[in-house]
Amino acid sequence: MTTQVLNGLTVEIDGEGAALLCIHGLGGSSNNWTPIVPALGGFRRIRPDLPGSARSPLPADGQALSIEYYVETMTLLFSTLDIGSVHVMAHSMGTIVAQHLALRRPGTVKSLALFGPMAAPPEAARPNITARANAARGGVAAMQEIADAIVKGATSTQTKEQQPAVLALVRESVMRQSPEGYAQSCTALAGAQSAELERIDVPTLLVTGDQDGVAPVVNVRTMQERIAGSRLVVIEGCGHWTTFEQPQRCAQELEAFYAALL
Repeated sequence: MTTQVLNGLTVEIDGEGAALLCIHGLGGSSNNWTPIVPALGGFRRIRPDLPGSARSPLPADGQALSIEYYVETMTLLFSTLDIGSVHVMAHSMGTIVAQHLALRRPGTVKSLALFGPMAAPPEAARPNITARANAARGGVAAMQEIADAIVKGATSTQTKEQQPAVLALVRESVMRQSPEGYAQSCTALAGAQSAELERIDVPTLLVTGDQDGVAPVVNVRTMQERIAGSRLVVIEGCGHWTTFEQPQRCAQELEAFYAALL
């Protein structure tokens, strides 16, 4: 594994084969994908920490984070790594970035595998996300409270009862974010707008948990109806942190998805 700093981003790059860009979500990092790496053996895996998340600092020029900024950052990463075509895998907020990226770079993005996918936050949720951004600026203690709330609200009953290590991993992932980076990431998500899903014309896999309150099945099914030819998988006993809570099932679905493409 090689960790590099490219254009201010901390990026893990390993493996050989077709390029696979892995985009984490709010409160995540490149480690969102660690549990399913064995299913990705045929790829050159490119796993950045998004600007302001985990090991990547906020933009040096002070530019505010937004979905558009994330898309521009990923596009610049393609250029830096001389990537002609790429498969994209994403989680949560990262799935919004991936959808816009697929439309921005037609012919470059070859497929989408989206976990806990969202087209955009529901209107009713936007004020709550903004409130979380404001709370995060309270510092380390506030981040701990946010992390505990996410563990409680975004994981399944089965995960809470049977997988304490997963709860610790989710908590650590959120608590390791810088307060200002997390706050700006929340603001980016609060302002996110949907891509024109009907224009997405690459093979698309949509995976959500049956207890995912962030990407509930009914919403993801609507996305499936709007993205021609997309496939929806609902994982039982799973909340929003799909690759942490059910890595084996996620790996199985990815292996089947990519076997049909490559």
